[in-house]
Amino acid sequence: MTPAARTQAAIELLDEVIAAARGGGAAADTLIARYFATRRYAGSKDRRAVRELVYAAIRRAGEIPASGRAAMLAVATADGDVAATFDGSTYGPAPIAADEAAAVGGVVPAWLAAALERSDIASDQQAALIERAPLDVRINRLTADMAVVEALGGAAIPGLADALRLPSGTNIDPLAGQLEVQDAGSQIVSLAARAAPGQAIVDLCAGGGGKTLVLAAAMANEGRILAADIDRGRLSRLAPRAARAGVTIVETRLLDPQREADALSDWSALADCVLIDAPCSGTGTWRRNPEARWRLTPDRLARFVAQQRHVLAIGAPLVRPGGALVYIVCSLLDAEGAEQVDAFLADHPGWVAEPLDLPAGNARGQGLRLDPLHHATDGFFVARLIRPC
Repeated sequence: MTPAARTQAAIELLDEVIAAARGGGAAADTLIARYFATRRYAGSKDRRAVRELVYAAIRRAGEIPASGRAAMLAVATADGDVAATFDGSTYGPAPIAADEAAAVGGVVPAWLAAALERSDIASDQQAALIERAPLDVRINRLTADMAVVEALGGAAIPGLADALRLPSGTNIDPLAGQLEVQDAGSQIVSLAARAAPGQAIVDLCAGGGGKTLVLAAAMANEGRILAADIDRGRLSRLAPRAARAGVTIVETRLLDPQREADALSDWSALADCVLIDAPCSGTGTWRRNPEARWRLTPDRLARFVAQQRHVLAIGAPLVRPGGALVYIVCSLLDAEGAEQVDAFLADHPGWVAEPLDLPAGNARGQGLRLDPLHHATDGFFVARLIRPC
């Protein structure tokens, strides 16, 4: 592909990404994969170059652009090499008209900027939310060949004995089961569960099992973990991941929405810890999915807040007296973090928030908050809540 053809491909992909963001369609990564699946002539350098153009355009536009061309024009205004590809060649984009408008630059939509500011996320912290994320992995001590892992190189992450930050693009596919891609922040907040061998733990919003596997490793594969979720597709990925990781203490359970409590009644007041990695806006994960900020609306945020209260109400009765409920969201908005915990404690007399001592995080309400600027992690809020005896 010529440079101009790469720019045109990025424009076409951006049109798809914008339409998906408006209509609730597939994520940018999925759309890019589909695009090149039908264009076998594009080599690996072409695919990489087009992908970088697409994400450069996404990161530059806080508000959703009018079109893929407008989004790419915004990149061209700051990059003369990209501007030169608007040359009208056979497979390239048409020349830039004198009065043609580029997408307006910015970090986040205006309403979200205001919401983040109310949560004391300043402009420099907001800008860090859409920078490129590093490649962090967790070493699975149950199966890892440490000689092979050490040969990869990478940097240790302070406070995390089982974490590495690897060079971007490192191929770890041959080490599936030995290494798990997992942001350092996700590993840090998982420590709030204080999982130990022999415990009984419920991972209530287990999804594909990223934190389930963290818990199992911390428990040395001794005890019981119930991994539950309402999403059949995501939960179905846990069993093969657990098998590759050598984990044998996990039971998965698919829950019916609005009937979760009945399905979990056999765990009533039995869990040493209930971990709730709740569905949320994902404002803390924009480094990996920057177009997600175009998808979020006030109504969608309100639905997440309602879902979070729902899962907290389901999880609380499962905790044994003196046990812990660990609440996690990959969000920096107080509505999903500190305010949710305050509301829970108001509704559950006797429960208390236990202070957390984690490798990173700043105090926020009754918990801790991590953000990319200050901690070089994805954004998270975590709190540990103790049931009265």
